[in-house]
Amino acid sequence: MKLNLYQFLSAAIIFVYIGTFFSCVSANENKENPTPPNIVFIMSDDHGYQAISAYGHGLNNTPNIDRIAQEGALFTRSTVTNSICAPSRAVMLTGMHSFVNGKVDNVQPFNWDQPNFPKILQANGYQTAMIGKIHLDGLPQGFDYSMVLPGQGHYYNPDFIVNGERKRFPGYVTQITTDYALKWLDEMRDKDKPFCLLYHQKAPHRNWKPEEKYLTLFDDIEFTPPANYYDDYAGRGTAAHEQEMEIDGHARWGHDFKMLVNPDGDTTRLARQLKRFTPEQKEKWLAAYTPKNEAMKAANLSGKELAEWKFNRYIKDYLRTIQSVDDGVGEVLDYLDENGLGENTIVVYTSDQGFYLGEHGWFDKRFMYEESFRTPLLMRYPKEIKAGTKIDALVQNLDFAPTFLDYAGIQAPEEMQGESFRDVVSGATETWRDAVYYTYYEYPSVHMVKRHYGVSTDRYKLIHFYYDIDEWELYDLEKDPNEMNSVYGDPAYKEVEQMMHARLDSIRQYYGDSDANDQRYLKAYLDHRAKR
Repeated sequence: MKLNLYQFLSAAIIFVYIGTFFSCVSANENKENPTPPNIVFIMSDDHGYQAISAYGHGLNNTPNIDRIAQEGALFTRSTVTNSICAPSRAVMLTGMHSFVNGKVDNVQPFNWDQPNFPKILQANGYQTAMIGKIHLDGLPQGFDYSMVLPGQGHYYNPDFIVNGERKRFPGYVTQITTDYALKWLDEMRDKDKPFCLLYHQKAPHRNWKPEEKYLTLFDDIEFTPPANYYDDYAGRGTAAHEQEMEIDGHARWGHDFKMLVNPDGDTTRLARQLKRFTPEQKEKWLAAYTPKNEAMKAANLSGKELAEWKFNRYIKDYLRTIQSVDDGVGEVLDYLDENGLGENTIVVYTSDQGFYLGEHGWFDKRFMYEESFRTPLLMRYPKEIKAGTKIDALVQNLDFAPTFLDYAGIQAPEEMQGESFRDVVSGATETWRDAVYYTYYEYPSVHMVKRHYGVSTDRYKLIHFYYDIDEWELYDLEKDPNEMNSVYGDPAYKEVEQMMHARLDSIRQYYGDSDANDQRYLKAYLDHRAKR
C-alpha cells in the first residue's frame, strides 16, 4: 500500500516528536468518467510569475494567460523540485523527483523508458502530442505525434524534430509552435478520442529575442528595477556572494543586450547569431536596435545609470517575448471555445520554473529563493473549477502527472511521488501538504550556483548548501519575503531551526533522498566534466 506523506509521518511520530508537515490527501479512486477530459498542457520556459498580470506585479499585461485564471484557478504557491530546464521537465513528465528519475541536471541523460503520464494516457485510449520545447535528449516516448525543438532551439527560423526527422521552419518559434499546435488540434488528431496536447514554448528563455512585431514594444517606458536590485548579499552566505548571474556583471553585451559592438568597440558574437535571420528579419532587427544602442553609447553611461540601462534592456526584451506567448495562448483558447471543446478540456498554463527579473540583481534561476522556486500556475476546467478560484496550497511540478491521470480516471503508478491536487482545486478537500522539498545539482557550471537542497513551508524555508561549502540558511518568509537575511543561528529562531531540521530529515526520508544520492550524482557529474 502506498502511503502519502501524512500517513508516513503519522507513523514516524512515535519515534520523532515533530508533528506532521503533510496533511492526509483525500484519495481519488479511479473515478468513473464516461467522457474523459481533454488536456492542453501549456508550458513556457523561464516565465516568472512576476511577468503575468494576473499575479498583480504590474510589469506587463497578459490578458490571454490571465483569462485562464479568470475562468478557472490561480495558484499562488506553486513551486518546482529542481529549478533548471531539463530536470524540471523530467519531473513534470514522470511525477518523480530528479534523484529518482535520474535527470538531476542538464548533463545526465534522461531515460525515456521509464513511465510518464503521456505514455499512460496513450495506453488508456488518449491521443497524445508534444509540440514545442521538451529539452530532453532522445526521441520522446508517449506521443502519437511529436514536433520538438532540438535542445534549446532558436527563436528565428528554428529547426524542429518531427517524429524523428529534423526540418527547418521559416518564421518565429513562438508562432510556429502555436500554428502547429492548432494544426494538430484541427486536422491531425482522431476526433473520436480524448486528447492530451503538450504545447510548450521556448520563450521567454535567454537570450530573449522578440518577434518582429514586438521589437519596439515598451520603448516609451522606463522600468524601475526591484528594490533589492543592488543587493550586496550581506544577509546571506557564500552561495549568494559567489553566483555568476548578475545583470550588471554577468550578462553579455552581444548575447543578452543585443549589441553588435560593445561600448569598448569590440565586436560581439551577435553578428554570428544574426546569420540565421533572413535579410528582411535582420533589417527589421537592426532598425529597431541600432538607434537605441547608438544612443546608449553616446550617453557614456556608468555606475547606476549603466546598471539600470542593462536592467531595462533585459526586462524589455524578456517581456516582449512573453507578449508572443500570450498571443498564442489566446489563439488556442479561442480555438477550444469556438469548436465546443472548452467545457471538457483541462487547460493548464505554467513554466518549467520561475525566473529572477532583477531581484537580488539577478537573471536566471537555480536557487531555492522564491523567484526561481515559485512558478506561475493557472488552470481552467469548467466542469470542476469555479471561475476566479484562488489556490494557496503548496503544489509542485511533481504533482502534474498524478493530477492529469486522476482527471482521466486512471490510477497513478506506485512509483510516482507526486499527489493529485484535483480535490484541492475543486474544493472537495481542504487538506493538503504543508511542506515541499527541493534539490539543485548543477555545480560547478554556468552561473556557479552551489549545490543545495531544502524544505519550505508557507512561512519558513531551510536550505543546505554543500559540496565545496557546508552552510545553512533559514528564512522567515512572513517577516522577510524577499529573503534578504538568513536567521539561521539566531537564538530567537532556535525552536524554528530545530523544527525545520526535523522536517527536512523526515521529508528526505519520505521521498528516499540521502547524502549518498548527493554523492553518487556528484561523482557522475564530475566524471562527465572530466571527459569533456
